[in-house]
Amino acid sequence: MKEMKNDNYKTMAALAAQVKGFLAEDEGEALYNLALEAASQGPCLEIGSFCGKSAVYLGTACKIKGVTLFTIDHHLGSEEQQPGQLYFDPEIYDERKGEIDSFPLLRETLRKAELENTVVPMVTWSKVAARNWTTPLGLVFIDGGHSYEAALTDYLCWNEHLVPGGYLIFHDIYLDPAKGGQAPYEVYKKAVASSQFDELPMVNSLGILKKRHAVMF
Repeated sequence: MKEMKNDNYKTMAALAAQVKGFLAEDEGEALYNLALEAASQGPCLEIGSFCGKSAVYLGTACKIKGVTLFTIDHHLGSEEQQPGQLYFDPEIYDERKGEIDSFPLLRETLRKAELENTVVPMVTWSKVAARNWTTPLGLVFIDGGHSYEAALTDYLCWNEHLVPGGYLIFHDIYLDPAKGGQAPYEVYKKAVASSQFDELPMVNSLGILKKRHAVMF
């Protein structure tokens, strides 16, 4: 059930709107509401935190419910964000190191949102963070690398840690190839075909799946 958009929600959304990123406002609202529900079953995790736009929505919901949001990102930028590429942003390019580094902006976002005691950033690759992971999760948000290999790796690494009744959410799901890349959508369809999930209505480009409970015989 959606919570009313009170002043605290509006303040959160206004802060998120100022953060660099590619998450639409209706997608952020959906993440917030799903995390409010999912947090009763365990902490939440997102892959691809960038500068923290989605972490504001997910983290605020987790803070309300008293659970942790784990975020994973190597913070070196995607292929499209490198110098000379379409989405290159000099504000996240470290001239001294000669590479993209979005981690300082994530830390600034978490400080402004007062989420430093709720959000645990992991500066690494998804498969590395998953290597010895044992904590059951109420929600997994996949918004990391958008190649088929990267999206598939994220799904395979983290699906097993999602509790029954938990949410698996993919960003940038485009049914029409003219609107965006198809790799996340192909992995999303693979998850649907596994028969482990119920497919819920999409919100903009968010593909939302709810993990089924095991059938007892």
